[in-house]
Amino acid sequence: MAKMIIDGTEYTAYPGELLSDALRRAGFSIPMPCGGRGICGKCLVTVNAQKVPACEFVIESDLSVALPRRERIVSDLGAAEDRDAAGEPAFALDIGTTTLALALVSRNGGKIIRAVTGVNPQRAFGADVMNRIGACRANGPAPLQTAVLEAVKELLRELDAPYVDTMYVAGNTTMLHLFFGVDCSAMGAAPYTPVFLASRTVPGASLGLDGVGQIVSLPCAAAFVGADLTAGLNLVGLPPAGKYRLLVDLGTNAEIILFSEDSALCTAAAAGPCFEGANISCGMSASEGAICAYSSGGYTTVGGAPAAGVCGTGLVDAVAALLENETIDEAGYLEGGSYPLAPGVTLTQEDVRQYQLAKSAVCSAIRTLLLRQSVEYDEIDALYIAGGFSAKINIENAVKTGLLPRELEEKCVAVGNSSLLGTVKFAAEQNDLSVFLGNMQYVDLAADPVFSDLFIENMLFGGDDL
Repeated sequence: MAKMIIDGTEYTAYPGELLSDALRRAGFSIPMPCGGRGICGKCLVTVNAQKVPACEFVIESDLSVALPRRERIVSDLGAAEDRDAAGEPAFALDIGTTTLALALVSRNGGKIIRAVTGVNPQRAFGADVMNRIGACRANGPAPLQTAVLEAVKELLRELDAPYVDTMYVAGNTTMLHLFFGVDCSAMGAAPYTPVFLASRTVPGASLGLDGVGQIVSLPCAAAFVGADLTAGLNLVGLPPAGKYRLLVDLGTNAEIILFSEDSALCTAAAAGPCFEGANISCGMSASEGAICAYSSGGYTTVGGAPAAGVCGTGLVDAVAALLENETIDEAGYLEGGSYPLAPGVTLTQEDVRQYQLAKSAVCSAIRTLLLRQSVEYDEIDALYIAGGFSAKINIENAVKTGLLPRELEEKCVAVGNSSLLGTVKFAAEQNDLSVFLGNMQYVDLAADPVFSDLFIENMLFGGDDL
């Protein structure tokens, strides 16, 4: 038995145990984007005054641990609070892979009374859904469920709301499986079979959420197109007759739907956690000190704090700026191999490659759906960009870097956290969601030769646009 001292409090550790496991068991969430494989270097903690990666440090004796500053993600939900809203209350919860958002809602007016956000502590098991599925396969769903439920309880305490009859929940299919404690292992390999896609209703007490009468999840469309996209569709609504709309959710996983009044194609692009900063050398979530806007004239950070890293919107801007001044060429070569964005914050050649992979996956997926459905650009009514960082994204820079098709630049509309807002709308209106899901077809990009060709082509940045 060994003693682990954190902030003056003693916890139990075991000789031979990985520090990351001991911290997780003690209730601390340390980000491990790589899933504990020792390749990302982002789980650094201080042990006995020496920085070490928590996922590789083996406990041998008593130790003192200093944890990194706790992140507070700043997420623009895309809607204002109305503290004076009255009516039957409900909760709306969005379980993002990186971020949690919980709102107290007036069901009568469909307004957000108060909202809070927090980090999804499951990031201690990896940045993306495949790492989470792998952790579930190795240890079952219980550890991941416990982590997210404890975080939801903390958000409920922060709202300090009275007993509420119903909590409506959205999230991607993996997140909902883990929230309900359902084994999602079968989604980790072909044919990627979820245990459920339909809406689920359980008593709040069954998940330890005693202040909630019942929990109702929104339905999912496919294994990798979840209730977060269903909620998004509910928010933006169907297009006019003869027109199509695109909904693109740029989070840890890029989910895309092309839909009309009577048809819908959906897919998920393997963009990786690039937009959440997980596989970027100085990447971080949109928390204090993150560079969130960048140009050749300077940068802006979240909260105005000294630069500590770069988040998704800042990454898009930085790549665009370096393309414009030709520090990055059309093929993605970064002159000198690295570029300082701010004191202590650097963009590297590998970061540029990661962005190329992500932006090509997203743009190629959009173009693939259009080709599969034989839809021309002028038939698109709007391209809605959703996700935690969408409200702050610079559309011009997203187009310049090839993340979004130039032909749709004037039709782009940022809708913020469409998962939460669409869930709020559902709580108030109880819409029939089958109108969005009844004709949904899933496109497997991994088996689509059109996507493969487009992906290679779109890896380039495109010299004509610079």
